[in-house]
Formats: sequence, structure tokens, C-alpha cells
Amino acid sequence: MPEISAHTIDHLRRIVGGEHVLTDPAELMAYECDGFPIAKAVPRAVVFPATPEQVAAVCRTLHDHGVVIVPRGSGTGLTGACVGYGDGVIVATTRMKKILDIDVHNRIACVEAGVFNAALTQAVKRTPGGERLCFAPDPSSQKASTVGGNCATNAGGIHTLKYGVTTNHIVGVEMVLPDGTVLNTRGAKLHDGVGADLPAVICGSEGTMGIITKVWVRLTNDPQAFRTIVGIFADSRAATQTVADVIGSGITPAALEMMDGAMVKVVEDAFHYGFPTDAQALLLFELDGVEAILDGQMQRVAEMCRANGATDVQCSADPARRAELWSARKRAFGAIGRISPSYCTQDACVPRSMLPDVIDRIMQIGEKYGLTITNVFHAGDGNVHPILLFDEDDPQQVHNVMEASHEILEFCIAIGGTLTGEHGVGVEKLPMMKVMFTAATLEAFAKIKAAFDPDEMINAGKLLPSEKLVVDLLSPSAPNIPGGAM
Repeated sequence: MPEISAHTIDHLRRIVGGEHVLTDPAELMAYECDGFPIAKAVPRAVVFPATPEQVAAVCRTLHDHGVVIVPRGSGTGLTGACVGYGDGVIVATTRMKKILDIDVHNRIACVEAGVFNAALTQAVKRTPGGERLCFAPDPSSQKASTVGGNCATNAGGIHTLKYGVTTNHIVGVEMVLPDGTVLNTRGAKLHDGVGADLPAVICGSEGTMGIITKVWVRLTNDPQAFRTIVGIFADSRAATQTVADVIGSGITPAALEMMDGAMVKVVEDAFHYGFPTDAQALLLFELDGVEAILDGQMQRVAEMCRANGATDVQCSADPARRAELWSARKRAFGAIGRISPSYCTQDACVPRSMLPDVIDRIMQIGEKYGLTITNVFHAGDGNVHPILLFDEDDPQQVHNVMEASHEILEFCIAIGGTLTGEHGVGVEKLPMMKVMFTAATLEAFAKIKAAFDPDEMINAGKLLPSEKLVVDLLSPSAPNIPGGAM
């Protein structure tokens, strides 16, 4: 691929301002990866436009000079989807932080792509009439992740079980195509529903079609009341069986999370929430809805926990305790840094009835490759997140992590699951696309991308196999170097 010229860099600086184009190697190192530490490549430059018009001008410039465009939000993704392989230039939307409109009557908000997920809900609640409304998607990174990034990766989160993933809350998208054309998928004040559902096509496309600059989102009513249940188990299979029992009973919790014994100990040692460190599993339920029915549902859930051998069951309606427990869950990944220099968070979705077998198989695969694996995941919707601990400076460990990850994903697919529940594909899971989908399906995906990006100028080699850019993460001698560019 052609290298970017000094002339092109000067043109980019004229568009966004000199201080908003990074080219110094020391500064670029901060953008060599996202939350997936194995996929690394230092970009040729990082550009920070402040408006959709600047995004369009930047894209036109890069497209005209044959430079690969790499969209990036806050970089909290976990699959390498925003890494600048192939001498690519990263276009980051983090300066685009305007909340353009909050329409509480129609329950719609319009925001620029760089608005933080959690900041949107906070702004809605400060708006007269919006006190009981929220933006429901809540990935664990919501304080740092952006709405545009949520849309690009179709982010999930703790409350996916009841409220769905990001695409269920998107009603319109403005996106800049690689040649600088601005595409607006929203034709009316309310979603017009005419023709193909372009917001749904764009949501989850991982920056392979264009750069999202503006998003119209649906606002959701906050529930009237909550109940929180913690179940402690001496056996992880008993805990996963409880998950299946609760869902099978007809109760749909707002959230249902699980930590295995290793993760319970890590979180407790780090933050001291009062969890027993000899527990083998912890289930965290949240029920929400109408106050009158929640106590009965809470008791039924508690009874199912006890029936499956829970050693302790705690039920609470206290908002402070609820906040504390969800803090424990959302801080789990950060706590891993106390026990491992690096970790890879895997992501697959499996039938809930298969969770006991999946957890057993994950641990067997960890033993096979000499890896420690902990688990904290969205058990209610079968979205497992095995966390593989390793040292990224050891090439053999990197190789083992990738091999183990692929073996876990192959097993999940084989039992009727899917290769990702919420993190996306990026470069990490790219080899698994041929396992998950037929050649005809992959060809259809490629045709959709080509309709938006016929020259494959944006995020080449991500989400879909590409001949233009091939990244090899399995090479133990050089795990972070592109395997070749053609």
C-alpha cells in the first residue's frame, strides 16, 4: 500500500488544525492497539476532526491519495477493529462530543459520535421531563466508550438480556463514506421505515463501511423499582444450571451475570465487597419493573438458587447495595491487572442450556495450552467471556492464547452458538468467519461492504476476509506484525 506523503499530512493539518494531527512516533504508540493487546500496529498518523464536514474532507483526502482509513472511537474495543494496519491513518471521532437534541416527548436523542455512552444518559436526566428516561445500552466501558463506537460494534452490556444490544436502540445514523460522501439514513423526524433498514446494516459493521458521525437513539423508560439477588455456589455447574432454570421459568431478569471462583477471589482481593473467597461461582441477578410483582419474582429466583445448592443467597431492594454490586461486576476486568500482565477477553454466545458444558470445556482448553482462564460473563443470554491470562512479551504464550481462543470459539459454534455476542470480529476472530458462515454468506457480506466501499479503502482486513490486507496473529516470531499486504 502507498505510504502517506508529507503533502497529504499538510493537507490534513489544514483541514483539522495542526495540533489535531499526530505523527510523532512516541505519540502514535498510544494508538497501536485497542483493548485487545495482541493486535498491534503503529498507524502512520492519527487525525482528530471536530465536525462531520471535517470528517468528510479528511476521508476525501485520504481516499484520493490511496491511504487506508481506520475509524476509531475511544479505543475500548476488544478485537483490534480500530488498529491501523497497512500504514493506515486513524480518524478518531473523540472531539465530536455535542449532544445535538434531546426530544423527551418523542423519546429520541441525536448525538455526535464522540459522546460518551454514560454521558448521554446523564444529559437526558438533566433535561426537564427526561428524569425517568435513559439510553439503555450499558457496556462495562460505558464511561469511556462512545455512542458512535457502540453503534459501530453493536455493543451489548449487562442489561442486554432484557433490553437488547445497541442496534435495538438506534433509529438513524449519519455516516461519511470513504470517498467523503455523507450518507444520512434518517429521512424524517421519526423513523420513516422506508426501504432497507440501513441503520441496522451499519450498526455492527465495525467501521468497514464508513465513519459514523451522528446517531439518533431511542430513549427508554427507567424501571419503577429494582431487586438484586446474589447467589453464592460451591459448584460452577450448579450455578450455570440455575441460570437455565430461571430463564426457563419465564422470569426475564434485567441482568443475570456470573463470576467463576477465580474471578470472585480476584475481585474480592482487590475491592473487598465481602464475597467469600472460597466460592466457586457467584450469580448476580437484577429484576426490574413494577414494584408490586418484584418481591414474588425475587423469592422465586432465591428458591431456584437454593434448590441448586447455593451456599448463600442475598436479596436486596437497597439502591446503595445494588450500585455496590454492579460496581463489583464492572470493575472485574480492571482487577485482572493485579494478577496478570496481559489478558485476552474472549466473547462467544451459546445456548443457555449448554453453559455447564461450555465452562467445563473452556477450562479443559486452558489446561491443554497451559493457560489460566477466569470467567465473568452475561450468563442470562449465554454470552460467555473467558479471560485468558498471559504475558504478551512471550511469543509462545501469545501463540497459545490465539490457538486456545480459536478452539473455544470452534466449540461454541459447534454446539449451536456464535463467534461473538457483543465484541465483534475485528482481526481477532477473522479466521472464525469461515467456520461460522458459508462461502455464499461471506460473499453476500462482501457485496454489502462493496456497495459502501467499492475500493476497500476503509478498515480493510477487519470483520471480513480481505486479499488487500492479511493480518497473522498466530505467528509466534512476530505476533503483532501484518502477515502481508497485497
